[in-house]
Amino acid sequence: MKILLVEDDEALADGLSRSLSGWGFDITLAATGAYADTALRTQLFDLVILDLGLPDTDGRELVRMLRARKSTVPVLILTARDGLDDRVSGLELGADDYMIKPFELRELEARIKALWRRGHGGFGHDIVVGRLVLDVRHREVRVGGERMMLPSREYGVLEALLLQAGQVVSKDHIAQRLAVRSEELADNAIEVYVHRLRKRLDALSIRIRTVRGLGYLLEHSADE
Repeated sequence: MKILLVEDDEALADGLSRSLSGWGFDITLAATGAYADTALRTQLFDLVILDLGLPDTDGRELVRMLRARKSTVPVLILTARDGLDDRVSGLELGADDYMIKPFELRELEARIKALWRRGHGGFGHDIVVGRLVLDVRHREVRVGGERMMLPSREYGVLEALLLQAGQVVSKDHIAQRLAVRSEELADNAIEVYVHRLRKRLDALSIRIRTVRGLGYLLEHSADE
């Protein structure tokens, strides 16, 4: 699960990033509204945790721009502003939840889980396809209770496909989920990872079908 954490307080951002990473989430930090807006325009995220008091803009303006682009990524506002008008305006602009600082980490984790379930069909941290189980929180893949060891990028491709199992997932979508700011993907990298995953999944009656010109489709043949 990729989370964009928009927070200009360096100490708080570092502490939150450590906690979120410890829970198994992939965290990108943004200390300004401009950086956050660029990240949201160029990368795909599963959740945005947003402070309102940013040095260059009001966080609500980010929510407004995000929803104007028809993005449905969940937004959790995390701020010291506890006024009713702030809460109402943030939610009316399109935020999905609102938490007041200071806060308890256990509550934050619970709110993240709730938004995650709401946005992905009600499941918790496990995605199950046939005998394959993907634990999103711990970034693990299991088959029959045994862990399947996958390189990080193969895991990322599989996660992208499983999150939209039964739907066509574009190569660009997968590439954005794998993107690392300091590292570029080779043109044929996605094809290589898909080829490797096909070999691993074949015995599980799980297929990754290429839909020419569109992307990839993960399918499970229950009768095989």
